[in-house]
Amino acid sequence: MYGRLAGYTSLEELKALFPIDTIACEVTANCDMTPSEEIFAIIRDKNENRLDKFHWGLVPFWAKDISIGNRMINARVETIAEKPAFRQAFKNRRCLIPADGFYEWTGRAGKKQPVFITLPDRSPFAFAGLWEIWINKNDGNSIYQSCTIITTRASETFRAIHHRMPAILKPQAYENWLDPANQNTAKLGQLLKSEIITDPASFPVPKRANASHPHDSSSMEAVGKPRQTKFDWPEINQSFPKK
Repeated sequence: MYGRLAGYTSLEELKALFPIDTIACEVTANCDMTPSEEIFAIIRDKNENRLDKFHWGLVPFWAKDISIGNRMINARVETIAEKPAFRQAFKNRRCLIPADGFYEWTGRAGKKQPVFITLPDRSPFAFAGLWEIWINKNDGNSIYQSCTIITTRASETFRAIHHRMPAILKPQAYENWLDPANQNTAKLGQLLKSEIITDPASFPVPKRANASHPHDSSSMEAVGKPRQTKFDWPEINQSFPKK
């Protein structure tokens, strides 16, 4: 599955679109977030929804070290209720992972084309995710926060891009997903079938988008522009097919 995310929405718009009560991190644009880097997640903490940063790649509380997170950037919906790495988080530690889009690569080996995937109206959305806290007892009990994005079988419209797709939650599902009192895994699994968005839009992007470092937000003329009606990242916008 994909390994790049993009986030450029301003904090003010995130607060307007998502159930955020408290903020525990600085919000800056990053259009090339990669596994092990910190990404944004919204968790339920003491009856409040907190926006914070979590390393992308879940490290279970029982892990010996954080290296396991490299293999845990995604959690398959079909097995999260049983897999030891995910089952406790699925019952007790669910989160929303806001983003503006993500990248996939299509085509034959050697000629793969990156595409940027977002909602048809370009609005920010939230992946269904799980989060964990791992305590490093060899380093003064330091805390490592991590998360993973849940994936499901691709919809008919998405299958041409990849056989798996992330579970993008509909806004009406946010409260039920975050509520730690909801521990019925069968009902949660049904939510991940009936309350997800299955028809995102995709656009070809320059191959340089497959970079291993974040894009410089200073080169983006419209980073954080509220309620964008088009995708305004200049480097990508140039590659859109003409209508």
